[in-house]
Amino acid sequence: MSFKRVTYDVVVLGTGATGLVAALAAADSGATVGLFEKGDLIGGTTALSSGVVWIPANKYAAEAGVVDSREEALAYLDALSHGMILPELAEAFVDGGSELITWLESSTPLKLRLVPGFPDYHPEHAGGKPLGGRSLEPELFSFDQIEGWGERMIGTTRPMNVTETPIGGGTGILAAEVDAERRSHAIEGLGRALVGSLLKGCLDHGVEPVTGARATRLLADGEKVIGVELQTAEGRVEVYAKAVILATGGFEYDDELVRDFLRGPMRRPAGVPTNTGDGLRMAMRLGARLGNMREAWWVPVAQLPGGRPDGGNNVLLVLRERTLPRSIMINRKGRRFTNEAANYNALGGAFHTFDPASFDYVNQPCWLVFDQGFVDAYGGFGVPAGGLAPEWVTRGEDLADLAGRIGVPAPALEATVTRWNKLVAAGHDDDFNRGDSAYDGWCGDRARYPGVMATLGPLDQGPYYAVELLTSTLGTKGGPRTDVDGAVLDVDGQTIPGLFAAGNVMAAPTGMVYGGAGGTLGPALVFGYRAGRAAAGSDR
Repeated sequence: MSFKRVTYDVVVLGTGATGLVAALAAADSGATVGLFEKGDLIGGTTALSSGVVWIPANKYAAEAGVVDSREEALAYLDALSHGMILPELAEAFVDGGSELITWLESSTPLKLRLVPGFPDYHPEHAGGKPLGGRSLEPELFSFDQIEGWGERMIGTTRPMNVTETPIGGGTGILAAEVDAERRSHAIEGLGRALVGSLLKGCLDHGVEPVTGARATRLLADGEKVIGVELQTAEGRVEVYAKAVILATGGFEYDDELVRDFLRGPMRRPAGVPTNTGDGLRMAMRLGARLGNMREAWWVPVAQLPGGRPDGGNNVLLVLRERTLPRSIMINRKGRRFTNEAANYNALGGAFHTFDPASFDYVNQPCWLVFDQGFVDAYGGFGVPAGGLAPEWVTRGEDLADLAGRIGVPAPALEATVTRWNKLVAAGHDDDFNRGDSAYDGWCGDRARYPGVMATLGPLDQGPYYAVELLTSTLGTKGGPRTDVDGAVLDVDGQTIPGLFAAGNVMAAPTGMVYGGAGGTLGPALVFGYRAGRAAAGSDR
């Protein structure tokens, strides 16, 4: 086995948005930076995402006339905290957003812009924004600027803005000439645009990612971290630095860690399969204090046929389909159990409802049920309106037939649909208040938004369809506790010299809260930036 030694000022582990912004911030501060990626492709889960970033009280909102403030943002987080958000981290996040944006504009190729009207996920709480203003997206980016790196990045080409997708209020379909023009210039949007822009900044600062380098052990001199051991195709490499930044993502692909820490069942994670808790395990070996370990960025998904090129789970994040009219979610008893249009993270709580008598998670398994009227009007699950439902979707000629096919009591399903249709006719969901929140209809029927009918609609046209929904995650939220600059704390609350963490590998600064679209990437970028700056100046 070969053995090598390399030295930098700062080492960053991970090439999602968190790792890239941390590396860029450190390099921009004058540090020599080594940037290492476990997988063969860069980008992490960020490259698979919409690339939206949630930043309260941002300049783009102010320019658009949206009124927001530090006080409102902190009040919003506090209203949702349930005691799990540390005030100093909430303040560091909110206060750091404006500084991050100013730095991005002056020192990096990344440009953000407002996603107009995108509501917060809990806009009726104190400080919430029902008319949006906190969700930002990356401008389109041409991969011609980083020739060759597009093929070395996770994900597929998506040449559109969020505002052109159904999630952002668009159709999801570009005019043929627009699509062709963008593709001819390697122009992309969404998560890959975010990663590509940050990567361009790193390359401009002389920081080039090294792929296929898995971190296996932190190197320490007494209590101080002085580097990291990497396993590469060429053998073992020891990389020395005055600071190491963990940006390795969560632990959702490690079955043992999932079993030991998450609060309830989680199946088929949606992120990249390299998220196996490497950073968490390394920090634990050095006595890191852990926090928020039970939580994840919960999301319901549907299993799609076939595999995924990167070896991850081939799943569909079911957002639009469960929000549109003419659809409901039912449990094994054939009954509705929640507001189907609620934000995906909050739905995790409904999936984890535990019955002490049956000693079971009563809302699993779960199915999304919809009718032919849904298919005709909206399509869904990858098909256009008026198309045929995909073959992998379960179909029944009537409700009783469908109930038999998915194994729920037919009388209960029929009664549930009858009740639902009566509520729709009355114009209000008295059972679970679906449609009451400004957020509920955002991903529904845009022709009827705002208003409850953007998400309410009867199920009365056979045949009927069902898709099983699994409780999944975009990534886990637990890890080592840090101070406001990302320095990792030990079990006694003291910093571990030379060790920093940001993104999903750290204990999430927003606790169990998903504030709005981009609620993962907003804190990740802010704390990645803070960690990069702090690590570059670290002499600990």
